[in-house]
Amino acid sequence: MNNRDKSLVYFFLGIYSLMVSWYYNHSVILLIIHYIFWPIYLLYELLTGNLSHGMWKTIPMSYFK
Repeated sequence: MNNRDKSLVYFFLGIYSLMVSWYYNHSVILLIIHYIFWPIYLLYELLTGNLSHGMWKTIPMSYFK
């Protein structure tokens, strides 16, 4: 993987964390905070189980319906 591929993956995971944050919180302030610390936030969501049982794919699909 070259640097461009890594930066795209990093960017899309950051956008994904924004989608998850907005889905659960609906707060602009928390959205900004979660984007700043998105790797920690995504790890927290994974460990607490908020992305289990298919929610990891249901959340992004809810924005495109």
